[in-house]
Amino acid sequence: MKKKIIIGVAAVLILVLLLSTLGALVRPKYVSNAEGLLTGGYYEDAGDHDVLLIGDCEVYEGFVPSVLWEEYGITSYVRGGAQQLAWHSYYLLEETFKYETPKVVVFNVYALKYGEPQSEAYNRMTFDTMKWSSSKLRGILDSMTEDESIVDYIFPLLRYHSRITELEREDFRYLFSDPEDASDNGYLIKTGVRPMKPFDPITEPPEEMLPESSMEYLDKMKELCDKNGAKLVLIKAPTNSRGYWWYDEWESQMIEYAEKNQLDYYNFISDAEKIGIDWQTDTYDEGLHLNANGAEKFTKYFGSILAERYGLESRKSESDTAAKWDAYLEEYRKIKKEMEEKE
Repeated sequence: MKKKIIIGVAAVLILVLLLSTLGALVRPKYVSNAEGLLTGGYYEDAGDHDVLLIGDCEVYEGFVPSVLWEEYGITSYVRGGAQQLAWHSYYLLEETFKYETPKVVVFNVYALKYGEPQSEAYNRMTFDTMKWSSSKLRGILDSMTEDESIVDYIFPLLRYHSRITELEREDFRYLFSDPEDASDNGYLIKTGVRPMKPFDPITEPPEEMLPESSMEYLDKMKELCDKNGAKLVLIKAPTNSRGYWWYDEWESQMIEYAEKNQLDYYNFISDAEKIGIDWQTDTYDEGLHLNANGAEKFTKYFGSILAERYGLESRKSESDTAAKWDAYLEEYRKIKKEMEEKE
């Protein structure tokens, strides 16, 4: 009987190992989709950040940690993601507090417009490279669309088995590891220029109020920051496009929410001129997002607020920290220059 039990357990373990290995082989590697590597890229440099930014593409394409260091000596990380919804942000923030406690947490509010799960593809880009934990498990469960199953996340082979006949060299190269995250501490560099085109503003929102479900996760983020002694700051990054329109009704709701909860809220859309943003040269997609030059301007402008209002002192006198971040800055400048030369 004992021998049969041992054989049975061994068979189960072998099966699990086989499923895990095949799952690792067929899962997406995001070699040509940098957004899919942002979540996992954090772990290499987790810890010792003064500022954490969470949210969607408006932060991971609009805020440059190396420039914040260059200008103010402040360390930061952008834990952003493609269409990162409020619950995505919450669970990433919950996980982050297991690694460190930033002094300031900045949340970009645009994604509050979504009250329901939107897309498996974007869920995957948030969770596929996230380390397994209770935060990841609960995050997946709260984010799944109707066609998704938690089992598919645990055993990717069940979801991606059809890729067996489409495997490429990268699938074997990154069987048990992810491709290198090419971001600057969570910031994805974009150097192209596509000027904003004239458009008529949209006056009526699809919904007058931001969804109750997403606002509940904002409440949870505030509670999480309060519990861990971090200052939560709300922002609306500068954009100028019909595609990312921010309605007056939503703005009024955010102002009221911030006042009620004693939070700071900054809407930088109207500050674009003071920031120095030129929508003919500082956007790579007609005003939807900032390019690197625009992101640098926004970082310098917002950085002055972070430094002056939240007691974030320069850490350039810390030799080890300075050596690490000066290297980040040098690498950022190098990559930016190379990309500009290719445009």
